[in-house]
Amino acid sequence: MKLFKFLLLFVFFQVTAQQGGMWIPSLLEGMNETEMRALGSKLTAKDIYDVNNSSLKDAIGHFNGGCTSEVISPKGLVLTNHHCGFSQIQSHSSLENDYLKNGFWAMSLEEELPNNGLFIEFIVRIEDVTSQILSGISDDMTEVEKQSLIDKNSNSLQKNVEKEPWQDTKVKSFYKGNQYFLFVTERFEDIRLVGAPPTSIGKFGSDTDNWVFPRHTGDFSLFRIYADKNNRPAKYSKDNVPYKPKHFLPISLDGVEEGDFTMVFGFPGTTDEYLPAVAIEHITKNFNPSNIAIREAALKVIDAKMKVNDDIRIKYASKQARIANAWKKWIGQNSGLKKSNAIGLRKAFEAKFIKAYKEQGLEDKYSHILPEFDKLYKDFANVDVKRRNFIEVFLVTNELMKMVFRTYQFEQTIKSNPDALDKAKNYIINTIKGIHKNYDVTVDKGVFESVMPMYTQNADATIYNKTAFTNLKTAVALFEGSKEEIITAINNDAAYKYAKPIIEAFYNVINKEYETKNLAISALQKEYMTALIKVLPNERYFPDANGTLRVTYGQVRGYSPRDAVYYNAISYLDGVIEKYVPGDYEFDVPEKLLELYNNKDYGPYADKNGKVPVCFLGTNHTTGGNSGSPTIDAHGNLIGLNFDRVWEGTMSDIYYDPEICRNIMVDLRYVLFIIDKYAGATHLIDEMTLVHPKSSN
Repeated sequence: MKLFKFLLLFVFFQVTAQQGGMWIPSLLEGMNETEMRALGSKLTAKDIYDVNNSSLKDAIGHFNGGCTSEVISPKGLVLTNHHCGFSQIQSHSSLENDYLKNGFWAMSLEEELPNNGLFIEFIVRIEDVTSQILSGISDDMTEVEKQSLIDKNSNSLQKNVEKEPWQDTKVKSFYKGNQYFLFVTERFEDIRLVGAPPTSIGKFGSDTDNWVFPRHTGDFSLFRIYADKNNRPAKYSKDNVPYKPKHFLPISLDGVEEGDFTMVFGFPGTTDEYLPAVAIEHITKNFNPSNIAIREAALKVIDAKMKVNDDIRIKYASKQARIANAWKKWIGQNSGLKKSNAIGLRKAFEAKFIKAYKEQGLEDKYSHILPEFDKLYKDFANVDVKRRNFIEVFLVTNELMKMVFRTYQFEQTIKSNPDALDKAKNYIINTIKGIHKNYDVTVDKGVFESVMPMYTQNADATIYNKTAFTNLKTAVALFEGSKEEIITAINNDAAYKYAKPIIEAFYNVINKEYETKNLAISALQKEYMTALIKVLPNERYFPDANGTLRVTYGQVRGYSPRDAVYYNAISYLDGVIEKYVPGDYEFDVPEKLLELYNNKDYGPYADKNGKVPVCFLGTNHTTGGNSGSPTIDAHGNLIGLNFDRVWEGTMSDIYYDPEICRNIMVDLRYVLFIIDKYAGATHLIDEMTLVHPKSSN
C-alpha cells in the first residue's frame, strides 16, 4: 500500500499534458485532471465520478458484459454500437420483418422489443481494497497458495460490503496484482430494442473498411432500460416502466474540429502495456504470424466459396467477419509495432530500469527480473503458439472440429457427473443446431484441408465422408439413449475418433504445460510491475484494461499512416456516396439515404460547410470493450460513439503511440440525422437534450 500511496502522491504534481492510458475514474484528481485541462477539458474530477452526487459515470453502462452503452434521455434511452446490439437485432428478424436489412424503429413504448438475457450494468461506487485482499500474503507462499488466499479474502470482503439488496459486487486486480478495487454495481435486465439502422448504414463498409480510415459507418443502435415502479432493477415485466437515470448525457449539435478535447468513458477489455521486450518479440515473430497464417488459409477458402454462391455468402457472412476481424487486427498490430519501433523503445526503457536500480543499490533485489523473462519466454514460446493454434483450428475456423471438441467436453462432464446428463445433452444439441443453422459441409471440409495440416501432420479429410456430425439429423441422433449408449455412439464416430486423441493431448499436455509456464510469467510480471514503480516512480503508469470502468482522454486528430499519406480527422456523407456500389453487401446505400443526400435534406445536422459528418478520429486509448463508449466533449456533452481503431493503431493494446494510435467514432450528428431524417423517429429526438456548448462560450 505504501508503494501506491507514493505513486499517487507523485502523480498529483505532474503537469505535462500527455495522452494515452485507461484511468480509474475514482482517481482522476491531480495528474489526470491537470492533463485533461491542458488538452481543453472544462470538467472537474467530480463531474466525472462522484459517489454522493450525479456525475458522468452514472450514465455509463456495461452493455451485456462485452460493450459499453450510455444513457441519453431522462427516460432511460440508451445508445450503443450496431455491432454490439447485432445479435438482438438479428434475433428479432425474420423473413417477414427483416430488421437487419430494413432496420427497426419503435414508434412508441409499446413497440419496443424485449431481449431475454440482455443486461446493462452501472457502477455505483469504487473502493480501494488492496490491504484487505492482500492480508496474510507472504513471500514464502507459492503462487497457488497466494491466489487461494486472495480468493478467500475477496469472498469474505464481498459478503460484508455495505450495499442495497439489489446491488452486486466484484473485486478486480490492477497493476498485475499489486492493487485491488471493489466495484459495487447495479444490473438492469429488462432492456428493450428501440431502434437500429439497416446494415447498409450500421455496417456500411463491413470487412473492407474494418480497422481503417476514412470510415463511413453509422455503427449505432438504441435500447431502453426498464425498471420496476421503484426505479430498481427487475426482470422483464409488462408492468415495468422506463428507467429514470441518475444522469444522462446531453448531446452537442456543435460537432468537432481538429484539436477538440475528447474523453472516452467505457469498459475496455484487455491490454498488456508493461510486457518486456522479449514478450513483444514473441508476439510479433511467433504468436501473431502463426495465427494470421491459419486464419488466412481459412479465409481463402471461405471467401472463394462466398463469391460464387449466394447461399454460402449469406450463411458465412458473420463467420467470415469474425475470422477476418482478428486476422486483420494482428496484421495491423505487427505493422504498428514495427513502425513505432516498440521493441527498440521497450529495450531502451529496460536499460533505463537497469541503470536506475543499480544507482539505487537495488541490484540484488531486481537484477534477476529481465534475464528471467528471457529464460521463461524462450521456454514458453512454443507451447503458447501451439495452444493458440489449437484454439484457432478447433474453435475458430473449423466447425466440424468445434462440434467434436464440444462433444469431448460433453463426454467428460457426464462421466464425472452423471446427474448432469440432461443439462449437458441440451447444451450440446443446441450447440450443434446453432452451428448447423449456417453450415456448409463443402466449405468446412475445404477449411479443414487448409488449416489442419498447419496444426498436425495427421490431417485426414476422409472423416467428412464417414462422420454423423456433418448432418444435423444424424448428429443429434448421436445423443439419443442412455449415458452409456451416447458414449458408445460418439466414440464410434469417425470424426470423434480422429479428433479425440488430439483434444486429449491438448488438455493433458499442451494446456497443462501452458498454465504452469504462464503462471511463472504472471508472477514475474507482477514483481516487474512492483519494481518499475519502486525504481522509476516518475514514469506515467496506468493500469491495464480488465473490463472495468475507465476514462481515456485525447483530442480530435488526423494522422499519417505512411509516407506522403495523411488522413483528415473527419469523414462525411459525401464519402458514403463515393463508395456506393448498388446491390453490394458491403457498400450498398438505402434509397432513402440517397434521396436525402441528393436533396441536401440534412435538417440541423450539417456542419457550417453544409456537409453531414459521419465519423471522426481521436487520440483516445481504446480497445475491445470500448465499442459503444461515449465520446464526451470538454463540457460533458456527447459528441461521438466509439466503435473502432485504425489498423496500425491496434498495437495500442501493447504499446500506445500518440502519433499513430487513433480511435474511430461515429459523429453524433450523423446518428441524429439517421434517427430524425432517415427513420422519422422524431419522438426519440424529442426525448434528448440537444445543446450548443460552443456557441454559448
